[in-house]
Amino acid sequence: MFCLQFSLKFIFRPSSFVSRPSYFSLPLKNVNGFAESTMASLSSLEIKSITSNLGADQCGIAPAERFNGAPRGFHPGDIYDTCRSVIVFIKRMPPEAIRAANPVVYTHTSHMLYDLLDRIGLSLCFTLEEQGIRAVPVPTDVPYLHWDAGKMHGMGLISMRHAAYNAGLGILGRNTLLINRQWGNMAYIGAILVDATLEPDPIVNDFGCPTDCSLCLDACPVKALDGVTVNQKRCRKYSTLEHPRGWDIYTCSKCRAVCPFRLGIL
Repeated sequence: MFCLQFSLKFIFRPSSFVSRPSYFSLPLKNVNGFAESTMASLSSLEIKSITSNLGADQCGIAPAERFNGAPRGFHPGDIYDTCRSVIVFIKRMPPEAIRAANPVVYTHTSHMLYDLLDRIGLSLCFTLEEQGIRAVPVPTDVPYLHWDAGKMHGMGLISMRHAAYNAGLGILGRNTLLINRQWGNMAYIGAILVDATLEPDPIVNDFGCPTDCSLCLDACPVKALDGVTVNQKRCRKYSTLEHPRGWDIYTCSKCRAVCPFRLGIL
C-alpha cells in the first residue's frame, strides 16, 4: 500500500453528492478587505465531543499558522482563504485487516474508512455551520489536482499526515505514517477547515521512533523509504495492482505491518 496520505491514491471510488444548503453565506470583510474570523460559538472540547459522536476515534485542532511551512498551494489558507483552524480527526482500521492473506480485505477496509471519514467531515461542517462557524471539508483521499506523471507523484489538497501531527494527534514515523499513541499507525485521517479561531492542541513531542529501529526501511521490497520521505514511483509500482475492471488493489503494507508501534505505544 502506498504510504503517504499526503499523496492520495488513484482509486476507483464512487462519489456522494450533497446539495448545497441555503444557509451558506459570504464571508464578512473588514476595513482592510480581508475576511474576518468567526468568533467560535463552540469550545474546542465541545467540537471534539461532536466529532466523537459522529464516529471519530480522536480529534485534534491545529491553528492555520502551523502549516506555514507547507508548499505553495497546499496551505489551508490556499484552499480556504478564511481558514483560521484545522480540525483533524482519525478513525482506526480493525488491526487484523492488515493481516488478511487476500489484499482485497485491506483495500476494501481502506476505502470504507476514507468514505467514513469524508462523511464525518461533511456532517461536522453542517453541524458547525448551524452554530455560526463556517467550514470546508477536505477530501480524505481522492480527488486531487496535483499529479506528476513522470514521478508518479501525487499531492492531496493538504498533507493529512502533517495536519494530524500539527493537531497533536501523534508523530510521523520513519515509514512516513502517522503514529498515534493509542491507535498506532492504523489510524486513518480526515480534516475540515474552519474560519473560527479555536484553542489548539499541543504538538506531541514526548515519544518517537526507537533510535535504532529501521524495521520499516528494511522491510520495503523496493527501498522506497529513506526515513524522511517516500519515493512514490517505486512504492506505487510495487504496492498498487491495477485491476482490469478499473479499481486498484493495495498489495503491500509491509512498512505499516512491521512497525513496533503499529497498535499504539505500549
